[in-house]
Formats: sequence, C-alpha cells, structure tokens
Amino acid sequence: MYTTLISATALKNFNGELRIFDCSADLAKPQAGMEQFLDKHIAGALFADINSDLSTHDTNLAINAGRHPLPSREHFATWLSANGVSNDTQVVVYDRQGMNYCGRLWWMLKWCGHEAVAVLDGGLQAWESVAGALQTGQAATPATASFALREPLVVLKYTAEVAKALGQATQTIVDARAPARYKGETEPFDPVAGHIPGALNRPFNSNIGSDGLMKPAQVLRAEFDTLLTGHTADSVVHHCGSGISAVPNVIAMEVAGLGRTALYAGSWSEWCNTPGLPCAQG
Repeated sequence: MYTTLISATALKNFNGELRIFDCSADLAKPQAGMEQFLDKHIAGALFADINSDLSTHDTNLAINAGRHPLPSREHFATWLSANGVSNDTQVVVYDRQGMNYCGRLWWMLKWCGHEAVAVLDGGLQAWESVAGALQTGQAATPATASFALREPLVVLKYTAEVAKALGQATQTIVDARAPARYKGETEPFDPVAGHIPGALNRPFNSNIGSDGLMKPAQVLRAEFDTLLTGHTADSVVHHCGSGISAVPNVIAMEVAGLGRTALYAGSWSEWCNTPGLPCAQG
C-alpha cells in the first residue's frame, strides 16, 4: 500500500487493483486541466476536475464556504464509486503543476477513510522520464465499483474553530500561498489581501527540489523544524487560498515524519469573507 508518495518506477511496476487520476488544473483557466488531459495523460488515467469533481458550488452539498467548497462525504463517495474506486483500490493521483492540485484528491480520499492513496512524485513529468505509457483523448468509462465511507483519517478544521483558537499555543497556522499574497502585496482571487493573524508562511512549492521531486524526508524535517521553532507539529493547521495548495504542506509534513496535520479547507477565501474576523498584512 502506498499512502503518501509513489515513484514513477514503482507505479510503472505496480500490480494490483489500481485507479489513476489526473488532477491537472489552472485556477485562472477552468478548462485548462481538461485540455491538458486530452492532449496527453498516463495510460488508463481518469480526469478529476478541481472545480466540479473535487469541489461543489451547490449550497445543499457544500460543507464549507470559500472558492472551492468541499462536497459532502456522501456525495463524494458516490463519485468515487462511479469512477471505479472501491475500498480495496490503490489510488494514485498526479498533475503536471508541481504536485499542487492532485493533493486535493489525496486529502479527500483520506477524509473518506481511504488510506491507499498516493501522489505520483514528480507528476506527469516524472512518468515521462521513465518512458511510462501515455494516451490522448477521452478516457474509457470505468466499471462502477462500491465505495463505502469509513472514519476520516484526516482532521478538517472549520472557520469557527480556527477563529476560536487564534493566538493560542494549541494552534499554529501555516499559510501555503506565495509570499506576496501572504504579505498582502497582491491578491488575484479574493476581495481582501493579507493573511490570518499569526500565520506562518510556507509556500507549497518549497517542498519541491530542483529535480521536480519532493525533497528528501530529512530535508523537509529540517525546514519544518526551523519554520515551527517554538511550536509543536501537532498544533499545525494548514491553509492557503481555497484549501487546495495547502495540501502539499500536509503531505510534506507527513513525509518528514511529523504526522498528519490538520487542514482548514475554507482557507483565506472563506476567512476574509467572514464578517468580524481579523486580517493582517506584512
């Protein structure tokens, strides 16, 4: 079972019940992910759309606000079943944007109680580097499976919880956005620029080495230890703009041996739109 990362070589040699999802995306261009998938994807992979499959804008299904609200676990379990995922399936997720978007599906499967899900280390580029088989065009419709919800394997935080613990030693907020957005110098998506008061900044792409792979565990451990000086790992709550690019930090901390930390999925887009909550800059 692969539960955090899987190498391209290991995926190429994998034997067993497997389902691969391409989560490529561009938040500024909603159709870009599908276009990239149609151009080329790992043979046998299905496409998971960050906006429609891994988020919902149906207020009857959404369990949090923000730009990419999570659908209910029940709704998502139905989607998994329709896409051939059972409780015995090893799932592998990838993208071609530095492992930014695919973490969303990784986290959602853990949230539904499914441990056997891993991110393809290095994404599509790593797969191509080992001459992995590719396809173009639409994917074949998978056979329907039966996915049953189990107890969540991750911690989901809501706005009220984060706000109540603001400034307390029991909570350390880590913001995965780029420094300019964290500081409030620019904000391309949300109506207010800045960050949650007291948040630390760890851009999600800090976890990737020059080779396009996630940095070794010992390097990640040293970097997070430095970031969290004076704070405990189990107090960490990750967030970003809308709950997507925060997940690479969740995965990196687990790879580093620091445990599976919490996610505030509503993130800045929900926080800054909630009346009465403080916002900081600088």
